[in-house]
Amino acid sequence: MTAKRNKTTTSPSQPLDETAIIRNLSLVSVVGNVVLSGFKLFAGIVGHSGAMISDAIHSFSDVLTTLIAWIGVKVSKREADNAHPYGHERLECVASLLLGLVLLATGIGIGKVGAERILSGNYETLAVPSAIALAAAVVSIVGKEAMYWYTRYYAKQINSTAFLADAWHHRSDAFSSVGSLIGIGGAMLGFPVMDSVASVVICLFIVKVAWDISKDALVKMLDTSCGQETLEKMTALILAQPGVEGLDLLQTRLFGAKIYVDAEIAVQADLPLRQAHAIAEAVHDAMEEAFPMVKHCMVHVNPANP
Repeated sequence: MTAKRNKTTTSPSQPLDETAIIRNLSLVSVVGNVVLSGFKLFAGIVGHSGAMISDAIHSFSDVLTTLIAWIGVKVSKREADNAHPYGHERLECVASLLLGLVLLATGIGIGKVGAERILSGNYETLAVPSAIALAAAVVSIVGKEAMYWYTRYYAKQINSTAFLADAWHHRSDAFSSVGSLIGIGGAMLGFPVMDSVASVVICLFIVKVAWDISKDALVKMLDTSCGQETLEKMTALILAQPGVEGLDLLQTRLFGAKIYVDAEIAVQADLPLRQAHAIAEAVHDAMEEAFPMVKHCMVHVNPANP
C-alpha cells in the first residue's frame, strides 16, 4: 500500500497568487455592490419603484455573501493540522451553503412584498416609477453581468466553489434587474402593478440560484462520487500503467473542491515488494498529474489471480 500527498500542479514559471486573486475578487464584489445597491436604493426611493428597492436589497445582500465566500475560501486554504488531518476544504462548502440560505431568505422576502401588493387589488394607489428607476435597472444589468464574468473567470483559476457561487449571485442580480426593467417599463406605460410583478419575478430568480448553490454545497459535503465520466477516465489511466494487471476497486469522494481516491490494483503475485511498490507509486503519480483536482490518491496492491 502506498500513500503520498499530492504534488503542486501549478507551473513554477507561472504561479497563481491565490491570495491576491481572492483579495481582488472580494474588493471588486464589495465595492461594486455597495455602489450599485446605493444607487439603486436612491433610484428606487426617488423614482417610486418597489421593484428597484427590492433589487437594491438583493445587491446589498451580495456584500454579505461575498464576505462569507471570502472567509470560507481563506479558512479552507489552511494547512492540515492534528485536529483536521484531511485539511479544511469542506469549510468552503459551509460558506457556500450559508450563501445559499441568505439568498433564499432574501428572495422570499422580496417575493412576499410583491405578492401582497398584487393581491391587494388597489392598483390605482400604486405609484408610477420615473425614468431614474429605469436607468438604474439598465446600469445594474450591465454592471452585474460584468462582475459575473470577472468573478467567474478568476474563481475557475483558483478552483473556488464559493466564489463561483458568488459569480452566479452576480448573474442572479443581473436577471433580477432585467425583471425590474420590464416591470418599471410596464408601470410607466400605464400598468402600475407590473412593478410589483417584477418583484415576484426577482424572487423566483433568487430562489432558483439559492437552490442550485445549496444543492452543490450539500453534494460536496456528503462524500459524493466525482461522477461516472471521471471514474471511467481514471480507470483507463490506471489500467494503462505498466505492471498493472487489473483494477479490483476504485472509489472517489468529493471533499470540498478536491477529490480523494482509493484504488486497489492487481499485480503479478510473485513480484518483489519493492517492484510492486514502484508500480503503485507510478499509479499514484499518474493520477495526481492527470487529475489536478485529486488531493490524495491511496493505492493498495493485490496479487493478481492466476
